[in-house]
Amino acid sequence: MNEIREVLWGWLDRVGLRVVAERACVDRKTVRRYVLAAQKAGLERSASVTALTDEIVGAVVAAVRPARPNGHGSAWEALLEREAQIKVWVAGDGRDHPALSIVKIEELLARSGCMVPYRTLHRFATERCGYRLRDVTVRVNAGEPGSELQLDFGQMGFITDADTGKRRRVHALIFTSAYSRRMFVWLSYSQTLAAVLAECEAACAFFNGVFRVLIPDNFKPVVIAADAVNPKLSSGWLDYAQHAGFVTDPARVRAPKDKPKFERAVQYVRAMSGPERPSPPSNKPRTPSPGGALIGRGCGSMAAPRPAPLSCLPRPRHRSCCRSRRCMTCRCSPG
Repeated sequence: MNEIREVLWGWLDRVGLRVVAERACVDRKTVRRYVLAAQKAGLERSASVTALTDEIVGAVVAAVRPARPNGHGSAWEALLEREAQIKVWVAGDGRDHPALSIVKIEELLARSGCMVPYRTLHRFATERCGYRLRDVTVRVNAGEPGSELQLDFGQMGFITDADTGKRRRVHALIFTSAYSRRMFVWLSYSQTLAAVLAECEAACAFFNGVFRVLIPDNFKPVVIAADAVNPKLSSGWLDYAQHAGFVTDPARVRAPKDKPKFERAVQYVRAMSGPERPSPPSNKPRTPSPGGALIGRGCGSMAAPRPAPLSCLPRPRHRSCCRSRRCMTCRCSPG
């Protein structure tokens, strides 16, 4: 009850829900539930602190904390009946059936008719099924819309080529916006420069624009020699970057935190593909469109409008803060 009073006092003080959650040491979603229940009970934000009576607090308690004999609700009881299956999904049994994410498990449960909240499923899998414990999340500034696009290849498995009848390895070039996490995935049999440029053109059509900075991993079609300060880019990629008008800022070797949005996107793509195999990539030219992507999710387009094609765009001149060929402060390149 004291927790509910602290939350509502902070809300009446006209501060944001995030600040109220930090003051009361509770989750922001919990704060929202308390506030909605208080508003239904007749509490208005324009009222003073004296308007928070015991009757309103009691109504909030009755709304957000119903009677639970064992401390859990009906969703938890439904998960207990499927605990053995959830443990199998969480642990996996090797290469053929890898461990599934909570998002995929929620989808499989929904298919079987068991609809439970994601947070309840996550808490159940962590407490009873041995799901991995996450480290403390550090909030990182995602930049402005259209500022950064992270991309790299991810292996999607093997499929049988309908033309040759042989099993071939399929790669997926994943483009993830650092701001909105909107994602574009393109399947390919190869990782050549021509394939990468074609996939980038398809991504530009999907995002309806060009991002100012591209952060690729150190795959050979783009980065010839990886270096933390002066990476050597391929001449074909440099020509394409100058033509499109973006700056290339490769991630450091064995530094996945340089492109965390992509690392999470790979897990999402593999989990959403599930036990099914990806559709074979087409070797025939086709018009890039959102429907041509394996997965396209997120909010609206965050890329800047694409400029008209030019034979060559002038490279931006470096500022006084630049001490090397590539500046990590203003992300410019010396002219």
